[in-house]
Amino acid sequence: MQNRNCLDGICFIWNKMDARGDLMVNGKYRYDALGKKVRFHQMGSYQNKTISTDLLMLFNEKVMYKINWSRLSCKKMGLRVPFQPLEVPRDAFLAGQTILGSASAFGQGLLVNTWMGEDREFNAKYMSVFTGIGCLPVTSMYHTDSTGWVMLSYYNIMLGIDNPHFFHPPIFCQNAVLEGTTDYFEALRLEDELED
Repeated sequence: MQNRNCLDGICFIWNKMDARGDLMVNGKYRYDALGKKVRFHQMGSYQNKTISTDLLMLFNEKVMYKINWSRLSCKKMGLRVPFQPLEVPRDAFLAGQTILGSASAFGQGLLVNTWMGEDREFNAKYMSVFTGIGCLPVTSMYHTDSTGWVMLSYYNIMLGIDNPHFFHPPIFCQNAVLEGTTDYFEALRLEDELED
């Protein structure tokens, strides 16, 4: 049986690109599985326009903050989805196991597992590659009719939480009033992130 349980605390840098070339972003993702918290920063371009996103998701409190640093403002929304651990989904199937690099000399290869499946709730297909030891994410691809194929590549992974203060809203968010509900994918809608 391959390892499906991944990490309790992690910080990594990633990049994301869509198949049409309209989207290219880099981001930093902080994840606290025990506290059920996610901090998500991304910057990049979409259809030749600059985008910037800073989301703080506190799943135990069922609240998300969309933080705008240029305006020092916050949008506070309820989260209507449960926390999704960074792990291989239960219904995913193991498509294969391989070595990235070389297996002919010690330390020159990385054992990875490729998992595939469908997310019926979002009508999406996915393929994710995790390391065979440690279950660290390497690459993920997902497809929906509205997005086409989107690829995420993960790198500079740091185990543990680099700074717990990133899981607290900035001081200017203290008076933010709850404005409806959202889920993870709605929160990432790009048209809200286009810079003026």
